[in-house]
This record gives sequence, structure tokens and C-alpha cells, in this order.
Amino acid sequence: MTTSLADHLGSLPDDALAALLRMRPDLVVPVPADLSALAVRARSRVSVARAMDGLDQFVLQVLDAARLSRDPEGITSTDAVLALAVQPTQGVDAATARTAVDRLRALFLMYGPETALRLVEGVDEVSSPYPAGLGRSASDLDPRAAGLVADPARLRRAVLAAPPKARAVLDRLAAGPPVGTLSAPGIDEDSPVGWLVDNGLLVDIPGGGFELPREVGLVLRRDTGPLGVLQPRPPVVVALGREPKAADSAGAGQAMEAVRATEALLSALDAEPAPVLRSGGLGVRELRRLARSAALDESTAALILETAYAAGLIGEADAQTAAVGRTAPDAVVQPTMRYDVWRSSSIARRWADLALAWLTMPRQPGVVGQRDERDRPITVLSPEAERGGAPAVRSAVLGVLADLDNGAAPTADEVLALIAWRAPRRSRGRESGYREALDEAATLGVTGLGALTSYGRMLLGDAVAAADQDARTAADPLGVRPGTDRSPDAPMAAVAALDGLLPAPVDHFLVQADLTVVVPGPPEPSLATELELVADPESAGGASVHRVTPESVRRALDAGYSSDDLHKLFGKRSRTPVPQGLRYLVDDVARRHGGLRVGAAGSYLRSDDETLVSEVLADKRLSALSLRRLAPTVLCTPMPSGRLLSVLREVGYAPVPEDATGATVLSRAKMRRAPIPSHGPGRFGPPAATQPRLTPPRLLGIVEQIRRGDAVARAARRAPDSVRPGRGLAGVQAHTQALAVLQQAVRDRALVWVGYVDAHGSTLSRLVRPVSIGAGYLRAEDERTEMLHTFALHRITAAVVEEQPAG
Repeated sequence: MTTSLADHLGSLPDDALAALLRMRPDLVVPVPADLSALAVRARSRVSVARAMDGLDQFVLQVLDAARLSRDPEGITSTDAVLALAVQPTQGVDAATARTAVDRLRALFLMYGPETALRLVEGVDEVSSPYPAGLGRSASDLDPRAAGLVADPARLRRAVLAAPPKARAVLDRLAAGPPVGTLSAPGIDEDSPVGWLVDNGLLVDIPGGGFELPREVGLVLRRDTGPLGVLQPRPPVVVALGREPKAADSAGAGQAMEAVRATEALLSALDAEPAPVLRSGGLGVRELRRLARSAALDESTAALILETAYAAGLIGEADAQTAAVGRTAPDAVVQPTMRYDVWRSSSIARRWADLALAWLTMPRQPGVVGQRDERDRPITVLSPEAERGGAPAVRSAVLGVLADLDNGAAPTADEVLALIAWRAPRRSRGRESGYREALDEAATLGVTGLGALTSYGRMLLGDAVAAADQDARTAADPLGVRPGTDRSPDAPMAAVAALDGLLPAPVDHFLVQADLTVVVPGPPEPSLATELELVADPESAGGASVHRVTPESVRRALDAGYSSDDLHKLFGKRSRTPVPQGLRYLVDDVARRHGGLRVGAAGSYLRSDDETLVSEVLADKRLSALSLRRLAPTVLCTPMPSGRLLSVLREVGYAPVPEDATGATVLSRAKMRRAPIPSHGPGRFGPPAATQPRLTPPRLLGIVEQIRRGDAVARAARRAPDSVRPGRGLAGVQAHTQALAVLQQAVRDRALVWVGYVDAHGSTLSRLVRPVSIGAGYLRAEDERTEMLHTFALHRITAAVVEEQPAG
């Protein structure tokens, strides 16, 4: 007797069912109502595709062996699968092949006893129609070809008799796929394909193509085996060995450069926020301006900006004002409040924030500058750069590096070959993304000299394996929402390891006679803040160089420093004597500083009557306007002109507005309108956090919930017709009869099927053991759940005693 998938799932112990849900977490989103619903979902096209996406090359080849070995009823066996998969000449023994079969059965892509295995329906729907690259059987293609393959000796002679060009066509089709098309309609009898069709080795198919029958393909594969070339193990990586310390040093230097580049870009954004395009993102000119200000190429600047946005260091804000003569943009990108906190932390801590943001952000900076489907350029921070699978791509790349020995530096082709073996279905078409991820990891200092750094390995921890196992979620493998403050959860081991590789922060500098300031190491945050004001950067690196200029001194004076403060700062921070030229420069700029004053005024008030102006200035009722006299007949206020007019009129004056030429402006009052609502925090905000991972207790709870629902469904299916909706008696007679049955069941402690109407008006049935009847309610126990239920008597429609099995 054939056992359905639902019955097979029901026969599993709770631990085995929980293991299935752990390996295929999409089956419980949402939690299925019963085992039948679970079985339907487990064999659905989408769920089967997700399960197969995580299979390696060899397990997929064994799955093809199961598809090939099925009989007309769709049944195969473990022995039949092993007969095709075991190839000692290719290093595939029975134990290796059985391990692959066991994995397929654990995922329930195959189910049933070993002698009668079935594949779930979705496998054929999401797989190639040609398992193992073999075509359909000759009997399904052409009776003439079926007659040829029925005689193995005749078939071999026909294959050996094929001309060289025809044999080349056979060999190409035997390697898979087994179908081909013709450049021109119709098959030329004198061509190699024509000879093969005439001799029954190929079959022409509708649409102007041809197909190699399965039996012919198996003859051509007599040297390699029916499944072709098997790959039971991942490809061998002949990685270039790097000294781990050298890789760490190189990576640490690049990590420090990534932090410096981020600071430079965000400082440029702080000085001049970048306007957001109407379609989202920053324009090409803005990216070019920012890259030039930070001495970066545009691709690196795009990577840093995307990572900084994912880390919450920059964000989109409404534009407050616009430059004179220009239209104000709707929004601008500028640093956030978190940027100030980030700058005050150590270099290693800043790098960890950037690296975590890069690992988890669902965006692909490598596509910036390319064209979208509408032939428009993809700009940095634009919605077109969204790629939901980007975190999975980075996790796959770093997972390969993490599995190699410390210091192993494989080439990009070797990394891609390993990824293609581990998950061929998932990696198909993502080659460029994997190469970009390798380049980005090197740019950010996650890798050094092509090898994964020790602190990078600590930073990843279990995140790479978890994300690679559950890459279908692909948005946030670390369980952290991009753009939020991760400092409480930042991996401190990686930060400490990177701190030990970086040069110690310095609190001093060396002032040269040419007014250059040399910082012999990374400056500590307070020194970096001071240098940003008093000097202009000239070169960066392990030892940065700055120069004191009249503009930088003026910038410090504008920020509130006095000449004495600057003399003290240079005297305190410099380990060399302060040059006399620097003292003269500071004093000279300070002497000329503030000779002219510039202020802001919201509006002015003037009158030819000097007495009236004095009266308004002395009026205490106008003190809130903060009026100030600029001339005998002119007053100014920080308030806007509309506010000034309304207050003056409220206290009894009669002012009139004027334009820039002094002409009186007379107009009707404008209608008040509510402001247009904004579009939220940004058009390119981060995605929502992914669902929490399934813990063992949670899995067992879900299994219990499914079994409870299955028991309810089974009970409902075997309920008597008289308690189902629309069956049996109705009205007062049915209610009276049901009450009599329930009273007798209370005395006999018998099981009773109770039909009732719930609070939503639905008619349901439940098998219970009545305990008592009173005060208009029936109290009964559900033996399956051991719960006591209370039913209102007026809602009970029927009651039937459960029939006990005979014997």
C-alpha cells in the first residue's frame, strides 16, 4: 500500500520532525494547521526549490540518479540509486553515495522505505527536464528509435558507424544537454545531424530541434558512467600560502585606510550636503565631487558611502535652505548624530561597525555606474542598487575563505569554483557579484593579501555559516537591523585583535619650520578634532602630514579659539619647538580677525519719522521682537516680516510691507494650507529585520502545535454525520435530544460527539467526556489535550455517543 507524504510525516518522532523544520524553516512560515498542510507545503514548488538551492553538486547528481531510476509508477529504491551513483573509478563508493541519499531523505525530497522511495512532486517542477543531462526514453520520442535501442548490439554498431562529424555531435549531446537546434528550418539529409536522424540515433522534435534518446546517451557514457563525470568532493584549491601575520598586517593597514576614507567622505558631506535626486540616490556629479575631495576613485567612494549609510552614519534629511539663485532640493544626504559618536571611538571599533554594516546590507555597490533595465545609470544610494541576495553572496565568499587554512589566499577563480560546487543552483548567474564581494572585502580590510584576516575571522564567527545555511533570508545574517546602533553587540574579540595590529594612537605632533605638522601615528579622537580646525591635511597614512595656513588659523578663530588658545595648543601638542613663523602667523591672522561683522536679520522696519521709530523701539509690548536700531530711521529684528507685521498691527500700529526696491506691496491674504507630508526617513531605507532563528524548544513547540491541529482535523473527519453542519435534526427537538444524551453521558462517563455553534457563528464538532451540566453550561473534558471546556447549552446543536470498537 502506498503511504502518502502526510502519513509518513505523521509517523516520524517529534525529534525527527523538528529536525526537518530546522533544515527547512520556510515550512513553518506561517505554522501549518496540520500534517496535511505541512505535506502540501513540503512538496510545493517554492519550498522544494529553496531546499535544493542548498545542495552541493554531488547530492544534486544523486538526486538525478533517483529521477532516472524511477519505474513508471514513480517509485525507486536505495539500491537502484546506488547502482547508478556508485562509481569507484571516480572515487564514489557506496558509503559516499548513501550519505547523499540520507541527506535527500532528511530533507524529505525523497520519502518512504528504502525499497520504495518516492520523490516529492516539486522536484521535477524545479529541475531540468533532462536529469543528468540525459534525454527522454526512445519509446517516448520515436517508435523507430525505440526499435534500434531494443537491440544493444545493433545500437553499439550504429554508434561506431557514425562518421567523425556525426560522432562529434553525439559526444556533445551526450555530455548534456541532450537537445539542439538548427540554424535553418529543416534537417539537411547530407549533414551530420541528418545522418544521425536517418539512422535513428537522433530524433527531430517540434520547433526545429533534435534530441538524443536516453539509451543512446547511456551507450556514449560507457566510460564515465550513466551520471557522467561525478564530483563527490569539492575542487582542490591550490591556494597561495601567506604568512598569517603578513596578511593581518596588510589587512589592518587597509582597515585603517577604509576608516580614513569614510571620515574624509563624511567630512565632505558635512561641509556640503549632497542633494538627493528625484528618482533617489546621489547624482554622478555629486559622487565625483565627493570622491575627488577624499582622493578616492568613484567605485571605492560608492562602496564607502553605501556602507556608511548601512551603518547609520549618513542619512537623508529635508533640505532647509538653498543656495542663492538655485532651487532647493527636496532632500539632502548628510551625516547623522551617530557619526559624531562613531568618530569618538577607536579605529578598530569604527572599522567593526563598517564591516558589520557591509556584511549585512542588502545592497550591491558594484552595480553603481551600470545601466538598469530602462538604460538609466544606477547611482549610489539609489533604489536600483538594492539586491536582496547580496548578504548571501558575501557570506558565501567569506565562508569559502573561512574554511581554508589561516593565510590561504585562493584566486578568485578558485573561490568561484568552490562556491559553484557547494551550491550550484544558488550561485548560477552571480559570478560578478562574488568577484565584487572579494574586491570589497579587500578594500575594507576584511582580507589581507587575498587571505581572510584573523580579526576578520573573529568578526564573522558563526555568522557566515548561519547565513550560508539559511541564505533564503539573505537580508540580515547577523540578526541585526542595518542602520541601528550595534555597539552593544559588536564582537569585542575582533576589535581587540585589530587594536593590537594597529599603531597606538598618539596625542602629539611635530611642527616643522615650513609650518607642516607631522602626526607620527593615528591621532587620538581629541587630537584629530583639533587638527581638523587648525591645519589642512596634505597626506594620509601611518604618519599623516598637515599644514597650518592662514585659512586654517582663521577657521580655528571662527570656531571660538583665541590667539592665546592656539599658542597653548601648539605648545602642548608639539614635541618640537614651535617655530617663530607659526607664532607670527597666528598673531597676524588674529589681529585682522573680526574687523568686519556679518549678522542675520529676519526683517527690518524703517520710517521717515525718527520719532515714530524711537516710539516703536521703546514700546514694551514689542519686546518679544528683539528690535535693534541700525540707523536713526531703521530697526531690524530676527523675526520674519510676516510675524513683524502681525505683531505691530496687534498693538495698534499700521505698517505696510515693501519689496526690495522700497515699493509698497499690497495683496490679498493668502489661504493657509497644510504642509505636504514627507516621504519618511528616506527612499532607500534599510529593510525590515529578518525573523528570529528557530531554537530547539521553539521547534518542539511548533511540532506539538502541528500534531494538535492534525488530531483536531482527524477527529473532525470521523465525526458522525448528525453533528456536522446541515445534518441530523434541527430546532427544539434536536436540542432536547442532545440534552438527554449529554445527561446520560455524565452518568456513564462516556465519550460524546458534541456539535455546537461557536462565537463566530461557525458550526463545529468536538469529541469530549461530559463532566457536569448546570447553570446553562456543559463542562466536558477533552481527553486528547486534557483540557476542560465549557459549552453554553443553547449553542449545542447535537450530541452523539462515540461508538466503541468491537472486541
